Amino acid sequence: MDRRERAFGPGISERRRPSALDAEALLAAALRRARREAFDDTSFVPPLQRLVASCNAEGDLNSLGRNAVRFEIRRSLHNLLEFERRERQNPALLARPIERPIFITGMPRSGSTFLHRLVVRDAAVAAPLSWRLVHPHPSASGRLGEAIDRAKVQAQFYLMRILAPELNSLHEVAAGEPEECTDITAQVFQSLRYDSVYRVPSYQSWLQHHGHVEAYRFHRRFLQHLDAQAPGRRWILKSPDHVFALDDIRAVYPDAQWVFIHRDPVAVLASVARLTEVLRRPFARSVDLVEIGQQVSASWLDGAQRMMRAAASSSSILQLHYREIIADPQKAAARLFEHGGHASSRDAAQRMRKWLGNRTNRRHRQRRYSLASFGLDGEALREQFKPYTDTFGIELEWPPQTRAASGARN
Repeated sequence: MDRRERAFGPGISERRRPSALDAEALLAAALRRARREAFDDTSFVPPLQRLVASCNAEGDLNSLGRNAVRFEIRRSLHNLLEFERRERQNPALLARPIERPIFITGMPRSGSTFLHRLVVRDAAVAAPLSWRLVHPHPSASGRLGEAIDRAKVQAQFYLMRILAPELNSLHEVAAGEPEECTDITAQVFQSLRYDSVYRVPSYQSWLQHHGHVEAYRFHRRFLQHLDAQAPGRRWILKSPDHVFALDDIRAVYPDAQWVFIHRDPVAVLASVARLTEVLRRPFARSVDLVEIGQQVSASWLDGAQRMMRAAASSSSILQLHYREIIADPQKAAARLFEHGGHASSRDAAQRMRKWLGNRTNRRHRQRRYSLASFGLDGEALREQFKPYTDTFGIELEWPPQTRAASGARN
């Protein structure tokens, strides 16, 4: 076992190719660009090494995939160095309070993205916007710098739509809209997001055992940097993947408020699997649909069980259902605000009504994906998820003829 293999950790070996990813080279290049000798905090390096090793050995990445991973790593390292530079200049950044943040989580494809984008119409609410996840500090000062960074991110989204035309119908992305927190934790290379975009089973297994406390400490640090630039707002954060880190998030944010959103998992698992396929396909030489189906179903069976345990141990979690969000989005938003103790204004309510009225796609055409395409059996899934659907009184949408809701939002 050579030095590099030992550094990547036991059980993971790097299958070398001329263009294989090289963690040490990427770290050295980032330091050269920033004219720095070293990072102040190197706790992210072992996770980076694990991710790179898994991508090299298991990802089956094509040339575009390897370049995409390099691009993401370079961007994240740049942001980490910029954070350190600013914290040296202003140590008070790390003392900023992030008080009573509201975390929206739950079953994917359940209306959480739609609800999150609705509530941020309230000017007193803060959420990490897509372009700020890439550029937490604008690359140039003033409004012009912000506009340039936002345009760059939107151009990247246009490119992704060319590579994956179906993506926007599965998960609508826009530079000026809020996005999931997995894009924050990815910047210290401890994120469930990577498994959605790349095949990285050994990295995913390591992350599950390692836990997420370090990732959410950085998450808080990231919000402190954003909050310092526009203070005085209430943070509302969203990701289905928060379900897998409930205790770790509570350790970092003991005053967090929680919202779980529920939907019939059998009705949406094929869509979740399809989204994973669409995200992975541009970057991989091959994609195994049955493997994706097994991963997605096992993951969300675990997620459903975690939600049941959390609800059994705490009565302070707001339980919302997909059908409620579809039927009356503004009422669902009001319930969220009331639960979080956030006093939303009349102006905010008017902004939300206007946004709802202007949404030309608020009733998406229902897309049905085949469970069998991903090696999944609906009847078996129905039985496996029965404790979850019974516990929360979830409306059953599968088989399709039992479907009561005509529209669908992610």
